[in-house]
Amino acid sequence: MSDTTKSPEIAHELAPLLAAPALPPREAALGVFRRQLGRLQSHVQLRFEKEGLNGLQAARLHARLMDELVSALLAYTLKSVPQDARNRLAVAATGGYGRATLAPFSDIDLLFLYAGPPARALDQAVEFMLYFLWDLGLKVGHATRSVSECLSEAKGDVTIRTSLLDARCLAGDRPLFAEFQTAFRADCAEEGPSEYITAKQAERDARHKRFGDTPFMVEPNVKEGRGGLRDLQTLYWLARYVFNTFAMSELVGKEAPGGGILTETEARACKRAWEYLWTVRFHLHYVAGRAEERLTFDLQPVVGARMGYTRHGRQDGVERFMRHYFLMVREVARVTAVFEPALIRAALGPPAIAAETDRALISEGFVLADGQILFAPGHDPATDPTSIFRILIEARDRKLELHPLARRALIRSAHLGAELRGNKDAAALFMNLLCGSHEAGHDPECNSAVWMSILNESGILGRYLPDWRRIVGQMQFDTYHVYTVDVHTVQCIRNLNTIEAGSLKEIAPIASDLIGQIQSRRALYMAMVMHDIAKGRGGDHSVLGAELALTVCPTLGLSAEETEMVSWLVLHHLLLSQTAFSRDIDDPKTILDLADTIQSPERLRLLLILTVADIRAVSPKVWNGWKATLLRELYARVAEVLEGGLSTTERDTRIARVKDVVAELLADWTPAERDDFLSLGYPSYWLGFDPESIERHARMIRDARARHAPLTVQTEPLPARAVTEVVVYTADHAGLFSRIAGALAIAGASIVDARIHTLTDGMALDTFWIQDAMGGPFDTPHRLARLATLIEQALSGRLRLASEIRKATRSVMPARMRAMHVPPRVVVDNRASNRHTVIEVNGRDRPGLLHDVTAAISDEGLQIASAHVTTYGVRAVDVFYVKDVFGMKVENERKLYQLRQALLTALTPTAEDPPPTAKRPAA
Repeated sequence: MSDTTKSPEIAHELAPLLAAPALPPREAALGVFRRQLGRLQSHVQLRFEKEGLNGLQAARLHARLMDELVSALLAYTLKSVPQDARNRLAVAATGGYGRATLAPFSDIDLLFLYAGPPARALDQAVEFMLYFLWDLGLKVGHATRSVSECLSEAKGDVTIRTSLLDARCLAGDRPLFAEFQTAFRADCAEEGPSEYITAKQAERDARHKRFGDTPFMVEPNVKEGRGGLRDLQTLYWLARYVFNTFAMSELVGKEAPGGGILTETEARACKRAWEYLWTVRFHLHYVAGRAEERLTFDLQPVVGARMGYTRHGRQDGVERFMRHYFLMVREVARVTAVFEPALIRAALGPPAIAAETDRALISEGFVLADGQILFAPGHDPATDPTSIFRILIEARDRKLELHPLARRALIRSAHLGAELRGNKDAAALFMNLLCGSHEAGHDPECNSAVWMSILNESGILGRYLPDWRRIVGQMQFDTYHVYTVDVHTVQCIRNLNTIEAGSLKEIAPIASDLIGQIQSRRALYMAMVMHDIAKGRGGDHSVLGAELALTVCPTLGLSAEETEMVSWLVLHHLLLSQTAFSRDIDDPKTILDLADTIQSPERLRLLLILTVADIRAVSPKVWNGWKATLLRELYARVAEVLEGGLSTTERDTRIARVKDVVAELLADWTPAERDDFLSLGYPSYWLGFDPESIERHARMIRDARARHAPLTVQTEPLPARAVTEVVVYTADHAGLFSRIAGALAIAGASIVDARIHTLTDGMALDTFWIQDAMGGPFDTPHRLARLATLIEQALSGRLRLASEIRKATRSVMPARMRAMHVPPRVVVDNRASNRHTVIEVNGRDRPGLLHDVTAAISDEGLQIASAHVTTYGVRAVDVFYVKDVFGMKVENERKLYQLRQALLTALTPTAEDPPPTAKRPAA
């Protein structure tokens, strides 16, 4: 170790201050202690960042140096506030600090332990010491108790009992602390382990509900999340309470407490995870400059880079880092499931096999204990690997819970999944688990997601399906997906189960009606398993997944027809959502092209159900009424074509039918007024709105004409669609759409769709469907009034759009979102529509993006007919149907090149936010 990184001798440095004949005043002493605190914190950071200490080693070093500081402070305190010889005081570390580990910005938890009745001088000493620590800038958790108070409070509060379990004497009256420890251990033994185990399990379950029930949250909490440090600490506490052990390695081997609860491999996995998670936590604290425990999107690339993760092949460094992290916390979750049942059995005795276990169950190799199913003695998976699947089927059919010992056996038997590949009986059992007991027919009680989740978390699924193993723990570095790919897929299957059970009739009525009509149920479930299985391989995951399906499905017993259907569904699983959210579904060519791809009503039914399940599994916030409306309308139009109804030759008939209905709705108008209005719209207008909306437009236009109003803005909340409709009626001119979009951005509205219509009299009737920035309703009266005012100011030139949009961007875009990079992309398509050039732009979403992009389109002399706006987390995908000034498609290559360059400039932010940098703890 070099001189520059030589460990500071805190006690030695502070000894002269304590030995001085005249005790220095408090302020002078505070300065000396503050310098030593700064030295120790800088030393720990330097050793961690420059000399390769892992997080656990750094945490122990930090705790050891802090011990010296606290011990010296107690000595200074007792000299400053002298005590009577009868006042016995010990200072102990508790909590994480008690375990001799301390993160850079963590609290220091202290117990001031005294004997006998509390003395005034003793209280003054404790108060002196606490204020001194606070003045040093440290966060201190503290308690002052006698031995008897510790014991009584520990009995009534499991958190206090756990804290005292970790207590470690730092300084003061050590015999007093030894007395406490002896009494505390005796109390714990007298209480017995049952109540403590139950309380810690309940505490952990509640914590998981707060921080995510899966280890695979894409912004995980390193300390409190499932599989995190707190879960490892819980295992340590349980072992400490039951066996009085200090390390997981003490539980390995037949001679160990509990008869060898863990294998050597499992104990090593605990140690590896403990060191890794502490390392991540240290980096998190230093980068954030505070006690940050959540690994957010903006911190992930920085922490990953600091830990040495770089791009490898097609995977970014941050994706490699997060996958390694997820595999580590999954290992913690597995060890927990192995450890706890064995500990409970060792502490409380083996489970009593239920006398009422029936012969049929026993003949299958299973028994009941505590009303739960487990493997019968001598019938573990090693003797019959197919029992891995069979026990889950029995649990499902009999509506039984798996016994914790059964889960333990499954985890330890995960490697047997590989032996089941190619086994026809195993394949049939797997498909039974996936699709339910009525594989071909409707099964509202299927609940296959429960069993797929168990197979995934135990590691069996990845061994049985090698391609699945490649997506376990794989994240997508965006804010759209909240789960890793494997957990997202299980969520998709859960959504299928929910649709079949009829629980989503209000939210997804069409899918709920169709699920009972499908003929290819096994293909649907298998397509759900395979739809994202090729992610992370480079290339189009839909194409690669479709090819994989052709290989995987026959090995699971699917027929050639089912295999072809699975492959087709995987290939096109994004088709409906991309069309509904990014294309003009009022354009007949869009519908006909889609029908030409889908070809059959059965495929359309399957594709819609799969799409609904997939979108709802991305994130709880992604699915909304607007998306449901678009999918419902798209399904209806394509179904009409496939049933031999709609064709482009019937367009005039449809327009005439709409006009007839509108005329009836305007029965209170004079014939001249009706005819005048019915002559205003071009065909695209009459096909783009329902008659009720057109009636609203008509009355608004008549009112505007009567008032000679140059601008009319009408807002109409549409709760059923989860949007607010904003209609702007004014004289048409270049850049109109862009200015309105800018005003809406400043108002805090997010545009989800738009239609731009120029009427035959030269007036513009532009319609926008908006939500608030979080995807919620934009419907409060004061916000709608402000929105109308901002539109008027923008169109009159009284609003400085560019500067106001910049202000809005700074105020609503958090740093963790600004850290996400989305490469700008422009795609021009002249085949998607017969009458328009279709422009698709991709970029990072921000307030005013639509204003900038549409301004660029207008500056190139193009007219926008419709806009379709979709966001995937921070990625915006905006699609525009445009014509040139002559009403023609844009086909000149030079013009298209200029358009692309102008749009790429509009998509590129003017300034990037600097990445987070490491911060030192404040001394």
